[in-house]
Amino acid sequence: MPLHSSNKAQTMAEGSADTEAEIQKRLQELVDHLYTFRDHYFETHSVEDAARKQYDVEKEMEKTIAQMDEIDDTWKSKAFFLMLRGKALNVTPNHSQEAEDALSKAVKLDPGLVEGWNQLGEVYWKKMDVAAAKTCFLGALNHCKNKVSLRNLSMVMRQQRSQDSEENSRNIMDSVKEAKQAVQMDPQDGTSWYILGNAYLSLFFCTGQNPKISQQALNAYVQAERVDKTASSNPDLHLNRATLCKYEERFEGALEGFSQAAALEPSWTEPVMREQQLLDYLGKLCGLLSNKGKIRGKRLQNMLSSLTPSLLGHFGGSGGLEFKPLSSLEPGRNPGCVVLGRVVFSLMPEERVPFTFGLVDAEGTCYAVMVYNMVESWGVLIADSVTIPDPQLKQHNIKHKGQMFSFQSIRVDSPVQLLVNGKPQGPSTQASAIVAYRPQSD
Repeated sequence: MPLHSSNKAQTMAEGSADTEAEIQKRLQELVDHLYTFRDHYFETHSVEDAARKQYDVEKEMEKTIAQMDEIDDTWKSKAFFLMLRGKALNVTPNHSQEAEDALSKAVKLDPGLVEGWNQLGEVYWKKMDVAAAKTCFLGALNHCKNKVSLRNLSMVMRQQRSQDSEENSRNIMDSVKEAKQAVQMDPQDGTSWYILGNAYLSLFFCTGQNPKISQQALNAYVQAERVDKTASSNPDLHLNRATLCKYEERFEGALEGFSQAAALEPSWTEPVMREQQLLDYLGKLCGLLSNKGKIRGKRLQNMLSSLTPSLLGHFGGSGGLEFKPLSSLEPGRNPGCVVLGRVVFSLMPEERVPFTFGLVDAEGTCYAVMVYNMVESWGVLIADSVTIPDPQLKQHNIKHKGQMFSFQSIRVDSPVQLLVNGKPQGPSTQASAIVAYRPQSD
């Protein structure tokens, strides 16, 4: 049973009769209750209370520390006491020097204290000392294979930066491997599933954006929420999944994710900013599409009248692809087809991905074209002709907070797939994607 300030005298009197195991059990119950309060906060509070969460957790921590400090001084130099006290102090998202000091003493007294190493690693992680955090998690694994060290090591591996791109790729592959092992040790642990999702997210963006890997990331996030109801109250999960949804042009899901992350952590400005940036982008895009970039009349007619078959390049002629108007495309990939049009506007979102332009064909149909993985210097100009083979069409009908956006777009995974003014775009136009997500708070 937990200790309370009202029975301090009784506790002190009984302290000598309590065994070390009994004292440890009481302290463990106190710390477990503190973490349950934090992790299940939204089961007893509404989302409207999100702004109070950190304050409430800090107050609960102070109460827990006060109750722990009532224990007889006999036990306060013991490794288990120092570890549990350090863990309680480590409950908040910010680095605590008190927690670091207590946990450092604990593992020195008992180097086999696996939970102590894991907690100390998390303290260093919050301090942004990645090397020290890695040492702690590896130290814990040397004593005992455990899911917490494995998934924390997965986080660390993704944060190791090198000038060697191959080494960075190996680190992310190792990150996936460690996270998978953590899930295998306990498939019912939502945190491990969430961290595996983040590992797949990183792998997706560093290895050519394989759609199978993006699906693995999304599946891991779904599994995290399925096995652990507290995962739905994790703002980082919502932001990271929204980032992936945006890249996959699931714009409504992205907006919902950014909005939910902001609601769960009101002091965190990034989700609000990214939600608004996406809304602004979609609003501008729909406006430009509706008026064809404000290019009208004779100028537009002249641009379209010069769309000749020669601009199809090697995609046209005998044995080439079937030339089709934009309006005849079916949702999804259209293999064996090629479309051609003129650029009437270009639009770059705040995160610079995707490069977006409006394409009008000879019939006057205007669709958006979204190009990914281009170098910063690549782009197209108004009046350029663009040829797109095997176009991948998507119909967007997005609703979010009273706003609606409806338009058609063609996705292009690399500029090397295109002809611009009849000319192929060389390999130098392609670059790896850059993604913003929140790895430091896995």
